[in-house]
Amino acid sequence: MWLPRAHLQPCRGECLFAPSVMANHSLPTPSAFGQAVSVPTAIKVLVSVALFLGILLMPTPEGLTETGQRALAVMVFAVALWATEVIPVAVAGISGVVLLVLVGAVPDVGVAVYGFSQPVAYFLIGILTLGLAVQHSGLAERLATFLMRGAAGSPRLLYVQMLFSFAALTFALPSASTRGAIMVHVYEQVLSHWNIPQGHPFYKATMMAMGSLNRLGSTALLAGGITPVVASGLLGDFSWTQWFILMSVPFYANLVVGGSALFLFYRAGFRIQDAVAAPMPLEPMKAVEWRAGAIVMLTAMLWFTDFAHGLHPAAPALLAMCLILLPRVGILGWGEFERNVGWSNFFVIATSLSLSHALVTTGAAAWFSETLVGGVSQVASNPLLVLLALCVCFAVLRMLLPNIAGYLALVIPVTMAAAESLGLDPLVCGMAAVVVGDSAVYYGAGGTSAVFVFQQAGIGNPEIFRFGITMTILVIAVLLLAIIPYWGLVGHPLVP
Repeated sequence: MWLPRAHLQPCRGECLFAPSVMANHSLPTPSAFGQAVSVPTAIKVLVSVALFLGILLMPTPEGLTETGQRALAVMVFAVALWATEVIPVAVAGISGVVLLVLVGAVPDVGVAVYGFSQPVAYFLIGILTLGLAVQHSGLAERLATFLMRGAAGSPRLLYVQMLFSFAALTFALPSASTRGAIMVHVYEQVLSHWNIPQGHPFYKATMMAMGSLNRLGSTALLAGGITPVVASGLLGDFSWTQWFILMSVPFYANLVVGGSALFLFYRAGFRIQDAVAAPMPLEPMKAVEWRAGAIVMLTAMLWFTDFAHGLHPAAPALLAMCLILLPRVGILGWGEFERNVGWSNFFVIATSLSLSHALVTTGAAAWFSETLVGGVSQVASNPLLVLLALCVCFAVLRMLLPNIAGYLALVIPVTMAAAESLGLDPLVCGMAAVVVGDSAVYYGAGGTSAVFVFQQAGIGNPEIFRFGITMTILVIAVLLLAIIPYWGLVGHPLVP
């Protein structure tokens, strides 16, 4: 048998397959393999499989199709895997897509991979490339220097600045995904210069805020991305001012409440004054920084003028990616792009869209939504208690529907119809569905603006889920105690 020359070289030192070495390197025994799988991991797998089989094999409920039952079983299985992180999140998503085909939840594999044909997955790759270019060019380091000077060495002040920027930067960069893709690199530079490692509580507080709270600044504006656009179309015609009056207060309030909750969760990490270094000196901008800044500005301008040209947001993002990867003119080489763009994010978003699409097309999402929301009238006669029960339903549905557009398209019409039959203001209940559904993230695959931040920061889904549940409780409390009275003051009481 022919072997390459390198394989014919004599061993230097101990050769791995020499008899003396083989004696000291025995193969793992079956018991060793068993020990590699811990008991908690095995329990998580068993629970996920039990949920899947339980839904798949139970008698089909009235109003739910057999294919819808299969799609629901697969979705619950995927959400359980995402939440527990028993396997990598991208693998969990791909497993869900494969199961859609194997159990017959979709007619063919083309329908199963629906998410891979959607622009949002490629929009994500475009903005991740944009963020990588900002980091690689040195522009992120320059922006980090400005932030450190403004923070004056105080972690608390830096944190407050970041929360404020979530709202302020929306007027320049409406997309939370775009802001996150750029800001994650900027704040990583700050934390690195302050010698704060990835597992530090302050690092986690910063990245959790960016992944979970950054999106709140966008939904407060009518031009803030897909959520306000889809929601406003379903709720009724809104002017920019009307939307801002009704939605800025709840989303900015949730931003403050969520930011305060994260501060309390990770308060030990804010006591790091001794580790904070002086800000770096600023040097003149290099040509590559000017190019990166120009590409960012061009992309933002195209996003802001979409009313004139009608391009999908993915088109400017992909144009930016092409400019960044151009030889000589660009900023990154293809090898750097291939190595450093988080491809796992692409698979997570694409597979979550595929699973959500299967729920919608099989009727499972509509059945589940109507079953939950329709049963609220049996809970209580008090309007606030009815709204509380509705909000719990919204949270459960949002956990199962990572695609916010799909969630809104299903929940808002059903909620408004149920509200009218219960004697409540349909618009108020519809807006409550938007506030609850878009204010919490339950796992990394729960949104485009969150997935790459959590992936970059190494924050696990159990930690994300804990804060998501906490945030849901806080959001519902703020909604019932403050936002409903506020909406009443501006002409939209819960009971007309």
